[in-house]
Formats: sequence, structure tokens, C-alpha cells
Amino acid sequence: MARDGYVVPVDPQQAVVTAKKKARSSRSWMLLDATGQGTVLDVDKYAIMHRVQIHARDLRILDPLLSYPSTILGREKAIVLNLEHIKAIITSDEVLLRDPCDEHVIPVVEELQRRLPSENAVRPGHSEGGENPGGHNEDAGEEDESPFEFRALEVALEAICSYLAARTTELETAAYPALDELTSKISSRNLDRVRKLKSSMTRLTARVQKVRDELEQLLDDDDDMADLYLSRKLAGASPVSVSGAANWFAASPTIGSKISRASRASIITVRGDENDVEELEMLLEAYFMQIDSTLNKLTTLREYIDDTEDYINIQLDNHRNQLIQLELFLSSGTVSLSIFSLITAIFGMNIPYTWNEHHGYMFKWVVIFSGIFTSVLFILVMSYSRYKGLVGS
Repeated sequence: MARDGYVVPVDPQQAVVTAKKKARSSRSWMLLDATGQGTVLDVDKYAIMHRVQIHARDLRILDPLLSYPSTILGREKAIVLNLEHIKAIITSDEVLLRDPCDEHVIPVVEELQRRLPSENAVRPGHSEGGENPGGHNEDAGEEDESPFEFRALEVALEAICSYLAARTTELETAAYPALDELTSKISSRNLDRVRKLKSSMTRLTARVQKVRDELEQLLDDDDDMADLYLSRKLAGASPVSVSGAANWFAASPTIGSKISRASRASIITVRGDENDVEELEMLLEAYFMQIDSTLNKLTTLREYIDDTEDYINIQLDNHRNQLIQLELFLSSGTVSLSIFSLITAIFGMNIPYTWNEHHGYMFKWVVIFSGIFTSVLFILVMSYSRYKGLVGS
């Protein structure tokens, strides 16, 4: 009986390891439904897989610890979206956004809450029976209404394109003055500053290029774009086939409301060709042009950096030529003086020569002619060097 009140001590290290494993297995998600209501979920990956019915390999794409490129994947009942810091799963009536407390993700959450319910909110005076004096306006609004997944996808694309465009503008604001300062004064400080800016530009160009390539790949493949029409696929499915779907969270809409809303949102696409992707193509083309414009700005900045490097190399070559000219000048002067010294040394030696008797003026003239010879030799060497372009003018 005494053992009933016995407390087993807990190892602090084991508790820390257990907490890390729990934190690793449970991630924070923001659930946004069709009305714009947001709910924070702390669930593990198996619950997310069961909810949106995707595979583990698709969920690994959204893992921030793994370095996956920008990806937009269409699955049977979800769109897996990995664009920089925006990692989301979009279904036909809800959006699951990862790490909603991130400073870059908070504006995306606010924009989703503002724009998602704009088309799905029930307006006052609208009845289910269709007896509405303004029914023709409602029908017109439904004809212009985009599916839920496209509105969520548009918010994500707009956010990532605006984010990359803002980063590009910041880089341009810092890079162009730094490059102009470097051309006016070449110093170690300016060179290091431009080096850091060039590294930042290279990384940003790679990020923009990944997003652009993903959008271009989608636009080139109609089948991939058709996979993103979740409302069309849900409206084409029978109620029996989707009656067993998971609905374990209280805030989630019912399957009946899913089919009803999806049918209203895709009434035109269901009547038309199932392979018609014109609506999504127009959406992707708009943001493809925007991200392509951002890439063009970075390309222009790279060309400006390359032109600055060429200009600096020309300046360095000019300075190098000036040093070569100085070195050649000193070398030619040294050779001329050496020849002059050699001649004067030969005639200045105290050696008896028979031809030196009664010819004392000979030494004077030899010195004069040797000086003239060395001067002419120096001038000829410098002129030849200038003619061959070995030194600067």
C-alpha cells in the first residue's frame, strides 16, 4: 500500500527529447473555411493526410526543414502549394496554411480571410427556393464567380509575386547607388559591398526563377492545369463516393454543402468541356507575366553589374599599363646608364695604350658620344614600346 503514493523521478533529458519529438510530429496549421473563419490546428501529419487525403510524399514537400523547390501539385481532392514561405493545402472549400504565426505568412492569412468569403457569403434576402426579386443579379454574380480553390490560389500567387517584387525593388534601390559609387572610387569597402549585393541578387534570381519555371510548366501542360479544378472533380463525383470522407473537425462544412457550393461555383465548367482550362490559364498567365517582369528586372541588374565589372577591369588595365610604362622607363634608363658607365669605365682605366699617347681629347669626345648614343637608344626604345602598344599614351 505504501507504493501507491510513490513518485517515479523523471529524467530531464528524456523529457526534453520527448518534447522535441512531440513538437516535431505536431505542426501548427491555420484552417480557413469558405466563410473566411480561421482556426489554428496543432495536429500531426497523419491527421492532415487523413483530412485532405494526400500522400506522405506530398506532405514532405511542405516541410520547412526540407529544401524543396517551388511546387504546385494537383491531387484528387487537394492542391499542394509550396511557394517560398507560403506552404498550403487547398481543397474545394478550405485552406490549410502552415506556420501561420510567421511574419511573412500573417499578411497572407489576412488576405485570405478578406477575399475568400466575398463570393460565398450568404446575402440577406436570398432564399433557398430561389424566390428572390434580384435573382437575375445573383445568377450574374454566380456566372462571374471563380471556384474556391482558384481564389485561394490567386491570393497565394499574388502574395508571392508581390513579395519577390518587393525584394527586387529593395535590391535595386541598394545596388544601383553602390555600383555608381564603385565606378567613381574603387576601394575595398565598395568592392565588398558590391560583392554582397551580387550574392543577394544571385540567390533572389534563383528563387524567382523557380517560381517562374513552375508557372511555365503548368501553363505548358493542360492535364496538370485540369488537375487543379477541384470543384469540377467534386461536382462530377457521386454523393455515394464521397459520403465516407473525413469530417472530424466541428468547423468543417458538411459533404452536402461541399457538393452544393462546388456545383454552384463550377456550373459553367461542368456544362463545358472537362479539359477546358481557359479560366485557370488566364489566372496563371497574369502572374506569370508579373514574375517574368521581376525576373527581367533582375536580369537588367545583372547586366548592369557585368557592365560595371567590365568598366572596372578597363580601369585596372589602364593602371596596370601605367605601371608597366613606369617600369619600362626605369629599365630603359638603367640600360642606357649602364652602357654609358661601361664606355666611360673602359676609357677611364689606368692601362697604358700606345694610341692614347698625345690624344688626351679622345676621352672627352668618347664621353660625349656615349651620352648621345645612350640618350638616342632610350628614346628609340620608348618610341618602339608606344608604337607596339606596350604602354599607355
